[in-house]
Amino acid sequence: MTQNLTGLTSAQVQTRIAAGENNTATESLTKSSKQIVFENTFTLFNLINVILGILVFLTGSYKNMLFLLIATVNTMIGIFQEIRAKRQVDKMALLSQSKVTVIRNGKQVEIEPEGIVLDDLLVLQLGDQVPVDGIVKETQELEIDESQITGESDVIIKTNGESLISGSFVVSGHAIMQATEVGKSTFVNSLTEKVSKTEKNNSVLLNLIKRIIRILTIIIIPLGLLLFASRLWHGVALNHAILGTVAAMIGMIPEGLILLSSVTLAIYAYHLARKQVLVRDLASIETLARVDTLCLDKTGTITNGNLQFKQLVLSHGQNEKMVSDILGSLVKEIDDTNETAEALKTAFPSHPYHAQQIVPFSSARKWSGVQFEQGNYVLGAPQFVLQLSEQQTQQVHGFAANGNRVLALVKADEMSRDGITGAELVAFILITDVIRADAPSTLVYFANQGVTVKVISGDDPTTVAAIAQRTGIAKAEQLVDMTTVADDANYHDLVAKTTVFGRVKPEQKERLVKALQDNGHTVAMTGDGVNDILALRQANCGIAMASGNESTKSIAGFVLVDSNFSALIQILNEGRRVINNIDNIAALYLVKTMFSIMLSLIFIFMAKSYPFQPIQLTPINSLMVGVPSFFLALAPEFHPIKNRFFTGIVEIALPSAICVVIYIILIGGIGNLLGFKVATTDTLNVLLTGLISWQALLLVSRPLNRYKAMIVAGSIIGFMGLFIIFGKFFFLARLFTWQVGGIGLLLLLTVNPVFLLVQRLVNYFRDKKISIGKLESE
Repeated sequence: MTQNLTGLTSAQVQTRIAAGENNTATESLTKSSKQIVFENTFTLFNLINVILGILVFLTGSYKNMLFLLIATVNTMIGIFQEIRAKRQVDKMALLSQSKVTVIRNGKQVEIEPEGIVLDDLLVLQLGDQVPVDGIVKETQELEIDESQITGESDVIIKTNGESLISGSFVVSGHAIMQATEVGKSTFVNSLTEKVSKTEKNNSVLLNLIKRIIRILTIIIIPLGLLLFASRLWHGVALNHAILGTVAAMIGMIPEGLILLSSVTLAIYAYHLARKQVLVRDLASIETLARVDTLCLDKTGTITNGNLQFKQLVLSHGQNEKMVSDILGSLVKEIDDTNETAEALKTAFPSHPYHAQQIVPFSSARKWSGVQFEQGNYVLGAPQFVLQLSEQQTQQVHGFAANGNRVLALVKADEMSRDGITGAELVAFILITDVIRADAPSTLVYFANQGVTVKVISGDDPTTVAAIAQRTGIAKAEQLVDMTTVADDANYHDLVAKTTVFGRVKPEQKERLVKALQDNGHTVAMTGDGVNDILALRQANCGIAMASGNESTKSIAGFVLVDSNFSALIQILNEGRRVINNIDNIAALYLVKTMFSIMLSLIFIFMAKSYPFQPIQLTPINSLMVGVPSFFLALAPEFHPIKNRFFTGIVEIALPSAICVVIYIILIGGIGNLLGFKVATTDTLNVLLTGLISWQALLLVSRPLNRYKAMIVAGSIIGFMGLFIIFGKFFFLARLFTWQVGGIGLLLLLTVNPVFLLVQRLVNYFRDKKISIGKLESE
């Protein structure tokens, strides 16, 4: 087909590249390294920290600037983790990218899509995505699916001289096309950008945290200014007013929470990339964890996309050797490259006969044929090549019910592109899908996790149901042929009652996913073909196989680089780990924020100095929150999501914050009564606040295991060791005195009972408010 087409020379290619007439590289899935550094460094909270640091510097108390070092280390950790994740994701993206075949210097060579230049000759085969706009130069009955562009799933036949639009797909035939538009002027760039940047997968968790941050941003600055003004109004020395205000504002900033969330997602993307899973959208990690319904396309997901010959069922009086020779010659002469043809070529290698005429396969005809000296032979779907008798219909149905694809080989009196006449059955050919070895165990896992599995396929529903049953999908017998479903049918009832959907058109797949979502489900969709694109785009989370086409991969949240179906378990687990851990950990960061806001509001009206210096919050921030939370975020919490974010705030963070305020006021009263020095009361404040924060750490770590127990134990050992060894550095009094040791021990013994009492009161008022709200709504 290419004997007269030599393509561009190397010199011509270089000339076009120099003129800017080359294709553009696919946009990176990740931020640039500069962007990562910029976004992690120039944040509002970092700006606030710098301003506070300057104020502390002006007081001359340089040790109190330690919080700047902590903020810098946090920022550097965030940058390092995100860049490490970026490099691994970029590496996986490169591995998942399909190359294109071009003709240059008279030879076919494979290049990256961005290497295409204007006037290049591209070789297109079955399943290829058209990477740039162009025209057909030579073709063998090329059929194109332009559903992404037109919205119509009808196949379009293209002949020599006709245009091809980037983003469309070859569904039949072969062709040589010439590139007429490359780079930004092609259709595919705008289309991919439009589809892949859909905002449907925004992270619920990150958005919630960002909303909290926005609220706190509104509170922190005016409250800090008000506290500072009140300190001066009450006659507190300027330096003490600055240090107290800085300590209060540092306490109010939960900067580590959003850092931890984004970095944790980046770390898990890195982990998944090492397991050959490309994460195209970080929020998809969280989205998949919330999925309760998984929609599978049979081919390429449950099965590996390969077919194997199973059985030749001869019609009465036929000779097996003769039929095998006819089949082998037919598939060799037509030379299709689809999976069915490849399976038959392997099963029937004999090629004794040569074609006098060929009618290539057409998706509209559903058959292909060859005229040999021995007659006209046609291979295709039984219902399209033969007037089936009742017995033959039952026979075909029985084959399909056992999970087989059924083809019919017939001998025809006449054969042309317009049809066949006088067809007589020669044999039924049974072909079966090769089920992925890991599919049954993976599907059992999802079922045990409460995830409902639906199979949505373009194949015969009986065949699909048989394969679904072989893989252990529950209620696989509940099937429907979507060609029998009217356009105005109630899809919401249909998806509730049915497990297997067969002969599904692309737009029907999309409607089925939409109906599941309307029924309140969070839906993940897997696929690898052009017919899956609309459904993948509609789903809450799309998962594409690397063996699929480029456009399918471009809109999916995940790409399984080695098409390993069992990797879905890793994705689900990593997502659950992110949400479950951050749901729990969030309460730790908000304890400090809450008690700092409460204390600021109280001390506005008090003549005393704020009870902490900035440096004294460092042991609490680092050893009771920052370090343990980072390790807790990596704990293997793979259980179904319990959405404990607000529960943790109400049951742990708020009671803990109230307890801190109670003890700060109590310690201040005891200190006044017994004449304690400032260092003594400060030490007791840090000690009690640290212990209450440690109790919160203990609560969010439940249920304890060896890993969590080590984290919890290490935090309290480090905290107490700091008191003993570095107390003086943090302006703390000696621990082993009767004021600190004795009174501190008495107060420590009351922490748990007081916490339980406060927690019970908070829950009481919460439940009472909920009850009143229900009554008012009724």
